[in-house]
Amino acid sequence: MSNNFPKLHNAGWPGVVGKGPDAEEPFLDLDTMIDHTANAEVDGVKFDGIDLFLSAPHVDIESTDDDLKALADKVQARGLNIGSVVAPIWPPTGGGPAMGTDEERGKFLEMVQKGCGIAKKLRELGVRPYGIVRIDSASGPGDWAADPAGNTAKIVETFKQACDIAADHGERLAAEGEICWGGMHSWRAMLDTLEGVGRPDVLGFQADMAHTLLYLMGYNAPEHRLLPEDFEWGDDDTFYEAYTKLTDALRPWTIDFHVAQNDATVHGSGSHDKTGRHCQADDPNGKLDITTAAGYWLRENGELTKECKVICWDGCMFPNSVMGDPNTWNAILGAMVKVREAHGWSE
Repeated sequence: MSNNFPKLHNAGWPGVVGKGPDAEEPFLDLDTMIDHTANAEVDGVKFDGIDLFLSAPHVDIESTDDDLKALADKVQARGLNIGSVVAPIWPPTGGGPAMGTDEERGKFLEMVQKGCGIAKKLRELGVRPYGIVRIDSASGPGDWAADPAGNTAKIVETFKQACDIAADHGERLAAEGEICWGGMHSWRAMLDTLEGVGRPDVLGFQADMAHTLLYLMGYNAPEHRLLPEDFEWGDDDTFYEAYTKLTDALRPWTIDFHVAQNDATVHGSGSHDKTGRHCQADDPNGKLDITTAAGYWLRENGELTKECKVICWDGCMFPNSVMGDPNTWNAILGAMVKVREAHGWSE
């Protein structure tokens, strides 16, 4: 029997992240992203679901019960589930920095509250059988560096309060490690934040293969780089020695996983700061052997952790022309199928 876990999801938010009035390209509406997801197919295999950004113009954080019922019906009509959802904790979407003033941190927690409420409702509607609520610090690494210890302490305290909210809703939070988020901008800073919160029952790590590759290289935190400065791509022994250190540190916290490709550069668009570039699955400049590298996150000592019931592809800041090409999504789905064949299981 072919593996049917982890479930294979696409992300809806590449239609809005790095897009819009302050960017070079317009938003892509949610219906378009659902269509791209539902239409992809490789050897009879299709995506199982889609992960969502809880912010207009995709899913308004103020959605009513009727709005959410309509959303659930729409997704299910395309043969899909909803998995992880992103709480809109950033200032432009109504939130505030987790290390900010009391008022700003209050806005952050308000968005977590509303996000967890929507996540719970979607569970109750039967369209969301698995998944987490994603957060980050909504704070820049430059601002964080002004007072590393003090700002990490603020982030930790805010995240602890967010954990209480999530637990009340029966949800788990996943903190996405990206070099553009203060207190999460290096593997060591991310670990300090997770250990400081100390709520592995509620707060875990979201490992994105494009973003965590930059952890190895020490972007925004040269003191924490794991690859030598004179590293040359193609030296697999050195690469996987460093990758092992990275994954051994963060795998125990990993509860959400994004399959991705990266060419070892950074990219930003619109209001989104520069972070690990998401490349197409078959990009010839991609530095990752996707299937092999995924195993370092999904296995421990060779054994499947089975911690992530769903894996997602995040194509943030792909040009709209790329996202409009069906071959893009078929290549992505094909790469994810290979990951599941190598590191999945059947239930």
